[in-house]
Amino acid sequence: MQKEQEIQMLKDFSDANSTSGFEEEFVKLFTEHVKDLADVEVDGMLNVYASKKENKGNRPVIQLDAHSDAVGFITQAVRPNGMIKFVPLGGWVKYNIPALRVKIRNRDGEYIPGVVATKPPHFMTAAERNNVPDVADMSIDVGSLSREETINDFKIDTGCPIFVDVKCEYNDRTGLFFGKDFDDRFGAGAMVDVLDNLKGEEVNFDVVAALSAQEEVGLRGAYVTARKIKPDVCLVLESCPADDTFTPDWLSQTGLKRGPMLRDMDTTFLPNPKFQQYACDLADKNGIPYTRSVRTGGGQDGAAIYYENGAPTIVIGIPVRYEHSPYCYSAYKDFKASVDLAVAIIRDLTVEKLESFKRF
Repeated sequence: MQKEQEIQMLKDFSDANSTSGFEEEFVKLFTEHVKDLADVEVDGMLNVYASKKENKGNRPVIQLDAHSDAVGFITQAVRPNGMIKFVPLGGWVKYNIPALRVKIRNRDGEYIPGVVATKPPHFMTAAERNNVPDVADMSIDVGSLSREETINDFKIDTGCPIFVDVKCEYNDRTGLFFGKDFDDRFGAGAMVDVLDNLKGEEVNFDVVAALSAQEEVGLRGAYVTARKIKPDVCLVLESCPADDTFTPDWLSQTGLKRGPMLRDMDTTFLPNPKFQQYACDLADKNGIPYTRSVRTGGGQDGAAIYYENGAPTIVIGIPVRYEHSPYCYSAYKDFKASVDLAVAIIRDLTVEKLESFKRF
């Protein structure tokens, strides 16, 4: 895949509307990108299984993982004045939500623009100016004047999904993307690129790229994909929060243009240490930059996959500034280094090396 194609793919992936439980649009887009690279199957939860065309069916399996959902919202109810009461899907913090531009998919499948309403400062009390309201007290305005208009004319009611409405941009000079939902559209893009790099190539394992649903609400899709694939080893291609704008240099472990982050710990996961070290050594050998991190927060699909049958699992994280907010930065250089590392592992790994990860 040429650089221009990768950039356009990532922009399209970022712009797609997909939140937990409502991944259809992005699933369709992803399957279009992999249909010539893999045999594709989609289950009833909208998990996607893209099996490398050269798979033999009688060898150990490498599972690649990324997730299709991003943080968003769902309509809970329509207030008497036509404003929309909503509930977050995934890990939002409340100060990132007011004045956010959104789009709501109504009962007819049409997208209705809206904004998370804020009170003008002219009407605020001193206490209101210094505090962010709770999400339960926020509302989305679609320009309606009544509950009846919202439900009958806009056709928005309980259960309608709500997506962040931000267009992705790429700056050639800086090599940075600016947009929404990089978690985990860039991991999904990396899976496409890995399959493209390995197209027609024989490797020592069968390779199945799984695009899992509902990661942001409890890793739900990954439990299903791991149970179906039964991997012998797994690479999780995740977009991970960068800490380089607010953490001292000596403590910063994830930053733009420093390569992928190999995660040594989060609240859900500790990787197989021998597999982790193997990946680091291979990156060093191939001149691929990376960082390592120990996190006291967060979680990702690797936990669900590792829990299923103990398959050695690592996380290759693409750094994203301001993750789980409407506006994010990420570097093409880090995306490419993540792809390069995943491809290097798949090409280099043997059954003997895999068995060595289990010895003590």
